[in-house]
Amino acid sequence: MMRSLLHSCWMAGLFALASLGVAAPGAALAQDPAATGRAPELLRAFLAETVTFEASFSQVLLEADSAHAQVSTGRFYLHRPQRFRWDYREPVTHLVVADGEHLWLYDPDLEQVTVRRLDDGLSSTPAMLLSGDGSLDDTFRIGAAYQEDGFDWVELAPLADSADFAGVRVGFVAERLAAMELVDALGQTTVIRFDDVTVNGPVDPALFQFVPPPGADVLSDQGP
Repeated sequence: MMRSLLHSCWMAGLFALASLGVAAPGAALAQDPAATGRAPELLRAFLAETVTFEASFSQVLLEADSAHAQVSTGRFYLHRPQRFRWDYREPVTHLVVADGEHLWLYDPDLEQVTVRRLDDGLSSTPAMLLSGDGSLDDTFRIGAAYQEDGFDWVELAPLADSADFAGVRVGFVAERLAAMELVDALGQTTVIRFDDVTVNGPVDPALFQFVPPPGADVLSDQGP
């Protein structure tokens, strides 16, 4: 269940898929694997040079074999390594915080908090792609890179056989991170768009701290 929650919390998109003007990741996999582009270089530069990242986001989750799309918007904050915050604001509030040691998921409507340790088991998940401090090549296979609809795209596939998602692609516009897309093992497509981006600006450290509110149920899958 934790991985499914992570998948729903790591991406965002500005419009429904029909109006995005970009192909879903599954379509991108049909591209020539020998295609070349700048996106791998841009992704490596992002991981090497970015300390903080802040942006508005919009996320679209398109269910498999369905025209139904779930659209969410909010604010994303990143402080590498292993600190991030997805602040979902519409249509419902929801909070995901990684504080460097733990991952917290808070649902105010249910008054429920889910927590687990950040460990190697999460290193190859899309949620940790931007914030992790490991090598990109240790966890992902870099696939096709190409330009499409104004984006520089690179496709990534997990090296771990146990990964429960099929592929990721990351998009840049004007050398800046602008989009991420995911197809998971259930055939669901998640599309994110970042807007109003600030790179390496000041970010309040308190954003990456979380204390369960009084009265909230706290669920943990941490082992002994």
